[in-house]
Amino acid sequence: MHDVSLSHLAGRSVFLTGHTGFKGSWLSLWLNALGCRVTGYALAPPTDPSHFELAGVRETLAAHYEADLRDRSALTAALRDAEPEVVLHLAAQSVVRTGYDDPHETYGVNVMGTAALLDAVRAAGRPCVVIVVTTDKVYENREHVWGYRETDALGGYDPYSASKAACDMLTTSYRRSFFNRERLAEHGVKLAVVRAGNVIGGGDFTPHALVPDLMHALCGDQPMEVRAPSAVRPWQHVLDCLGGYLALADRMLASDDPRWCDAWNFGPMPGGELPVRAVVETALGVWDEGESGKLGRWVDASDPSQPHEAGVLRLCIDKAMWELGWRPRWGVDQAIALTAQWYRGWSRGESVAALSRAQIRQYVSGDQRQPV
Repeated sequence: MHDVSLSHLAGRSVFLTGHTGFKGSWLSLWLNALGCRVTGYALAPPTDPSHFELAGVRETLAAHYEADLRDRSALTAALRDAEPEVVLHLAAQSVVRTGYDDPHETYGVNVMGTAALLDAVRAAGRPCVVIVVTTDKVYENREHVWGYRETDALGGYDPYSASKAACDMLTTSYRRSFFNRERLAEHGVKLAVVRAGNVIGGGDFTPHALVPDLMHALCGDQPMEVRAPSAVRPWQHVLDCLGGYLALADRMLASDDPRWCDAWNFGPMPGGELPVRAVVETALGVWDEGESGKLGRWVDASDPSQPHEAGVLRLCIDKAMWELGWRPRWGVDQAIALTAQWYRGWSRGESVAALSRAQIRQYVSGDQRQPV
């Protein structure tokens, strides 16, 4: 089990893009618990309701900017004023279907927005750790049964996947051109890219995403429509995903070894890659137990004419486990159970800040018990 004390990260100045989103708002709460001074830069919360608003994340921030990544002058000024020791770049257009609906916006935000962020780091001219978040969908998907490694070819069938692959390649180009890891003593910028699996957890209200749609159906006592029940994905809880990012940031702060300035996969242990139907049925079973026998249902809503999405996707996390010493703490069953617990609490009017902070404390403590 990996160390999540994050002692080198605690108390640092952190510039976080995308802090109003699902993953970013959870990360803001965790960084706050570590005593970090967090400057958030993002558009307004992308959904209503949003975890950012429900959990009162804004009150935890040292500074909060609502602006577009592509506004280079605003971004450069905000980052300069923050004087960050760590930059975590999560802001993105992150929905596959939205990529089909608006490819120009998707490429603009994910590629040119990342270029603007890295140019702002260049303009700041100060040593810092920079982690750019892409996705498991950056790999050229061959529908393999084995997990993709960091050295595998990048690609992307749909606009979202291709835009994130381009973002990944852009980051590598900036590392080679401006932040070369063999010349760290000259520029002091340690730049890495991270690729995570399919993230689930409480507080995700993204339209057309599996768990939000499922929890919305359950809270409304409606059958769940499942678009691709046979699709296999590497499922992981949001805190396992973020724990990987933070473990890498902590190590990069502690060490000038250039090997950390690289690409890293963070996903579930082998066997955590499940078909969508298995995730849905597990979640229904957890919810059914908590609701004293109220039966949840799902229906196959597959449509041959729907936009293409990968059928099988797995990640190899050997590098993170053996070099970084990181491994996921929560298996897929526990991730699903904790997600259902969060939504059930929210549906009953419980404090979202308390729900989320309690799960962060549970994760950090190493408690692997499932909710009862």
